[in-house]
Amino acid sequence: MTDGLAPTQPVTTGDAASSTTRRNFLMGTAALAGSAVLPLTAADAAEAVAPAVTARTGPGNLGGDTERRLAQSTRGMVTSPHELASEAGLEVLRAGGNAIEAAIAIGAVLSVTYPHFTGLGGDAFMVISDRDGNVRTLSGIGQAAAQTPQYGSTIPVRGPGAALTTAATVAIWDKAFEFSRKQWGGQQAWSSLFSRATEYAANGFPVTPSQHFWQTYRAGELSNWDGFSSVFMPDGRIPQAGERFYQPALARSLDSIATHGGREFYEGDLAGRIAAGLKQVGSPLRADDLSRAQAREEVALRVAYRDGELLGLRPPTQGVTTLEIMGILNRFDLKSMPEGSADYYHVLVEAVKLAFIDRNRYVADPDFVDVPVDRLLSSANLDAHARSIRMDQAMPWPHVFKTGDTVYIGAADSQGNCVSMLQTVYFDWGSGVVLGDTGVLWHNRGASFSLDPASPNVLRGGKRPFHTLNPGMYLKQGRPQLLYGTQGADGQPQTLAAVLTRLIDYEMDPLTALRRPRFLLGKTFSDTRDSLKLEQDAGADVFTALAARGHEMSALPPQSQLAGHPGAIRIGAQGQMSGAHDPRSDGRALGV
Repeated sequence: MTDGLAPTQPVTTGDAASSTTRRNFLMGTAALAGSAVLPLTAADAAEAVAPAVTARTGPGNLGGDTERRLAQSTRGMVTSPHELASEAGLEVLRAGGNAIEAAIAIGAVLSVTYPHFTGLGGDAFMVISDRDGNVRTLSGIGQAAAQTPQYGSTIPVRGPGAALTTAATVAIWDKAFEFSRKQWGGQQAWSSLFSRATEYAANGFPVTPSQHFWQTYRAGELSNWDGFSSVFMPDGRIPQAGERFYQPALARSLDSIATHGGREFYEGDLAGRIAAGLKQVGSPLRADDLSRAQAREEVALRVAYRDGELLGLRPPTQGVTTLEIMGILNRFDLKSMPEGSADYYHVLVEAVKLAFIDRNRYVADPDFVDVPVDRLLSSANLDAHARSIRMDQAMPWPHVFKTGDTVYIGAADSQGNCVSMLQTVYFDWGSGVVLGDTGVLWHNRGASFSLDPASPNVLRGGKRPFHTLNPGMYLKQGRPQLLYGTQGADGQPQTLAAVLTRLIDYEMDPLTALRRPRFLLGKTFSDTRDSLKLEQDAGADVFTALAARGHEMSALPPQSQLAGHPGAIRIGAQGQMSGAHDPRSDGRALGV
């Protein structure tokens, strides 16, 4: 399975920049574990604020770690939350592959090296465009079992009862590969796109701090997850960060997909073993449910923003929500507001509230309910929402926060083709269920269904659940200029509002935009209040001004994990590319 591929050595973390990144990572994860505000030493505080000070100098004045992490190229670029995955995509581009082929290779590696956030047993989404702006979206959402159980008052978030929808990540890869062959003349062999993923599963890779944290954080639950310990706790313990970790059963499953094609996961021998594993643990999913799982090719949603267009996926994703937020912000002259000021954060938060109210009222599977996307994105609705925002007063926020974890993948090739993609298992570690001898961890997206008959997202057999994932793209003069997306469930539209305004309105380069302080509205692991969380390096004056307008404020550490893990690639008019993955993550953008 790994002929001709040299095993990759563990990434070293001895340099000062890596130490700083790891410290910031641990600060963020400590916040998740129970501390809303972490005490900093004077030296730590100065170091934490330094990225923001650098960012304020604006594009063209970047230095140090910024130069190391801001990728630049004219021949192709990739970004992902794991460096080995980014390297796999870069190899494909260097071999003459296109952006779709690179994205598949990245997604496959992430299914091995970031198992807590994505995998074969999850869902995925793509926005695809050629250089001329011919855009399509691929939506890969597993549908509920045809025969759903009687859950009583709640749907469990872990275990077999949470494994109630099929998984469409492999279906997305399969459909995208077909699109690549037919529309872009793709020449890479399907099997070659899985070589690195199979290698890392069979020969091992260094456990990331992120994987170690999330497994340690869930340590009290792991013994109750079917099949989990046999795969993710070798020798009965949680592997340490940096320790080489092996997944031989997953390597065999990847090899089956590489050998027999994407439908092997749904209709082949592997599908039979997956179905047997689902039945054995007590999931309602059956072989017939798997065989019906498909990715959908759809027309993108669009909204005007400044002198371009933002694109997103259709419901049941919250792509319409991100576009609605940005459409509201398009009614404000953001350039007249200093970036990072209280006015800036206030108007973004108020736009988020208005769009979320619409989202919670309407967004679900359009095969089962009417979702008025045209009305939500209409000028009349966006104008009315913008007029309702008071710059001196915060609106109340009564809505429930939803959690979820995801990985963002961006790829652009030398021909101008590009892909913006997200993959997910919903909660960290999904349902927690590993199926039989397949090594496949199943997601728990079905837990996002409602049991309230009045909800548009009420559970029905064959229905697709509401999805927070919404990768996007920005076209200028009809051509792709920005690829973007983020981890973070309810936080996704919020993070994207901050990143996109910084990229477009304030013309920051991708790394500067990603490093700036961000916010999160609603409950979190560390703070059960529906407060406005803001990273500390936004400044005490901003906290005071926002509180004076009625925002209930909570502080997050600088570069907190709660602020999401976005990635972005900017494509210039002459094909020049710059990209980055969030410094809060383990990721990296790489240029050919």
